Amino acid sequence: SIINQYIACQGPLPHTCTDFWQMTWEQGSSMVVMLTTQVERGRVKCHQYWPEPTGSSSYGCYQVTCHSEEGNTAYIFRKMTLFNQEKNESRPLTQIQYIAWPDHGVPDDSSDFLDFVCHVRNKRAGKEEPIVVHCSAGIGRTGVLITMETAMCLIECNQPVYPLDIVRTMRDQRAMMIQTPFCFLYCIFQSQYRFVCEAILKVYEEGFVKPLTTSSNK
Repeated sequence: SIINQYIACQGPLPHTCTDFWQMTWEQGSSMVVMLTTQVERGRVKCHQYWPEPTGSSSYGCYQVTCHSEEGNTAYIFRKMTLFNQEKNESRPLTQIQYIAWPDHGVPDDSSDFLDFVCHVRNKRAGKEEPIVVHCSAGIGRTGVLITMETAMCLIECNQPVYPLDIVRTMRDQRAMMIQTPFCFLYCIFQSQYRFVCEAILKVYEEGFVKPLTTSSNK
């Protein structure tokens, strides 16, 4: 069986940062995946809900400390600590932010995004708790990432991949996951769904992940 748990949510607003960290704490999450920059095309897409490196910020009874920040042209990796001041308990937390998604449409080449998804998979290996995933509205790019990781897991397990079924399952739990300008069933040029399908083909063709070898098929 394949069980990946996610909390898909919108990007925090100035007045919802405390709620965001409360949710993260209560659900036992130790990893946050952010799929937007803070500002795109002059519009604020997500409030900065974490402190600058080596700094700490309080959000209600939660204190967040950012220990380090490193990355490349595609993503930023931050190591943090989430501290519950009421319970006097803390938890290490990882935030990975993808910054290479264009301001409009979808990436022309899916390579950077697929590398990012592989990086997320490596970082979450062995974690059973849900990871928090958000973009701005929490349905577009968030849905793309969840679909891609699910597809990679299916490929590893030698299972067929049906993108429409993955998206339908997601939409049963969160409405409008993976946005398209027109009817969902029609793949239009540059739509997020088309991007997902082409990226899945690339995973197969370029061997981003390979089926796991088990004792039964050696």
